[in-house]
Amino acid sequence: MRRILPVLLCLLPAAAVAQSPVSPVPADARLYAIGTAPSAARIEADVRKLVSFGTRHTLSDTSSPTRGIGAATRWIHDEFERISRQCGGCLEVRYVSGTVSGEKRIPDPVEIVNVVAIQRGSADPNRYVIMSGDIDSRVSDVMNATADAPGANDNASGVAGTLEAARVLTRYRFPGSIVYAALSGEEQGLFGGKILAERAKQEGWRIEAVLNNDMIGNIAGINGVTDNASARVFSDGLRATETAEEARQRRFTGGEVDSPSRNLARYIARMAGYVPNLDVMMVYRLDRFGRGGHHRPFNDAGFPAVRVMETNENYDRQHQDLRSENGRVYGDTLDGVDFAYAARLTALNAVSLAGMAWAPPPPAAVGIEGAVTADTTLRWQRPPTAQAPELAGYRIYWRLTTEPQWSRSIDVGNVDAFTLKNVVIDNYFFGVAAVARDGTESPVVFPGPAGSFGGY
Repeated sequence: MRRILPVLLCLLPAAAVAQSPVSPVPADARLYAIGTAPSAARIEADVRKLVSFGTRHTLSDTSSPTRGIGAATRWIHDEFERISRQCGGCLEVRYVSGTVSGEKRIPDPVEIVNVVAIQRGSADPNRYVIMSGDIDSRVSDVMNATADAPGANDNASGVAGTLEAARVLTRYRFPGSIVYAALSGEEQGLFGGKILAERAKQEGWRIEAVLNNDMIGNIAGINGVTDNASARVFSDGLRATETAEEARQRRFTGGEVDSPSRNLARYIARMAGYVPNLDVMMVYRLDRFGRGGHHRPFNDAGFPAVRVMETNENYDRQHQDLRSENGRVYGDTLDGVDFAYAARLTALNAVSLAGMAWAPPPPAAVGIEGAVTADTTLRWQRPPTAQAPELAGYRIYWRLTTEPQWSRSIDVGNVDAFTLKNVVIDNYFFGVAAVARDGTESPVVFPGPAGSFGGY
C-alpha cells in the first residue's frame, strides 16, 4: 500500500468516495532519497564521541575539556557549527539555557544548557518542526554525577540521530524552519525541554511538531525479541491545555483520539513509507506506562509533540551502574547500540521533518457541521500567501471512528470550505490537510479545539 499513488477522487460519486482507500504516501523522489541517506557509520562515530566523555550527568563537570556534560555540550555545539559551515552557514547555532535549583534532583543552582541549531525557512521562518535528543546520562543512583555513565543508547543515540538528520536535511531548502535540538536535564526532571518550550512561547514560535528521540538504537529487548524493522511513536490523545469548555464541546463532537500530537503520530506512521524495511507502531499513550520524556514539556505548553523510539527496550541497559551479577551484564554501553537501526529511525525523523517543512502550514480554525443532515461540511482558514507560496489546495480526510489511520480522502482544491454529499457526520471522524504543488502535505487537522495545531 505504501507505494501506491493516491487515486484522484474528486470526480467519483459520494458513495464511491466513502469506500475508497487512501495511499499512505505519494511518490516523491526527494523523500525516498532522504529515507536512505542517514549514515550508520557517522551515527556510530557520534555515539562513540559522546560516550568518550565518561559521564554526561546533568550535575557533572562543566569545565573539563574531556569529561562531563560541559565538554559534551561544547562538542555538540561545535559539530552543529561544522555542519553549518558545510552548507554555507545555513544553521543558526545557539545555546538556550536556564538556571534550575530547589528541585528534588537539582537541589543547588545548576545551569541547564541546550544546544539548538535552526535551519531557517525561506517563506515561513516562524513555523518550526523540531527534532530533539537528550544530552545527559545517568547510572542507578540518579544523583551520582561522577561514576561512568556511557549513555550509549540513552541517549547518545538520539543526539547522534539529531546531528545526522541535520547533515542530511541541510542539503535542501524548505519554506518552513527545521530545528535540531540537543536538550539537557532530562534525567533530572525534563528541564531542558521546559526551558526550550518556554523560550519558544516567549519568542512566539509557531511549533507544528516536536519529534523527541529518546533511545533509537536498541534492537534486542528484555522480552527476548530482536527487531530492527519497527519503531514506536507515543502520542498524547488530548491537548494538555484544553479548557473546561473545550472538554465539554469535545464530549459531544469527538476528538479524544485526534489531538494534534495524535495526528502528528499518524503523519509519521505514513511517512515511514519512504524508509525501507520500517514499520511504525503508534502507541496511544503519552509515553511508556508511568514514565516520561522530553516531549512532555512541549505538550504541556500546548505544542504538538511525540516520542520516537525503539520498539523493544532492554532495561538492563537503562539507568544502570556498569557491572555484572550472576552472569548478567548491566550498563548502557556501545555494544547495545545497533547503528544501522539508529540510522533507520533517524531517516524516519528526517522524512517527516522534510515533508512538513516543504508542505504548507496545517489549516487553521477547522470547523465542521452536518448534524441531522445527509451531508458534512468542513471549513478552514487559508494562510497569507507569503507564508504558503506553494499552496496548491486542501485534502479532506475521513475514517471510521474505530480506524486508527485516515483511510479515505478527497482533493477539494484551493478553497476554504467543502461539502461531502451523502457522507453522514455521525459515522466518521474528519480532518483537513494542506497540500503543496509538489504533493507534500501537512498533518491532518481534526475540527475544533480538540485537533487544532494552533498559531496558524
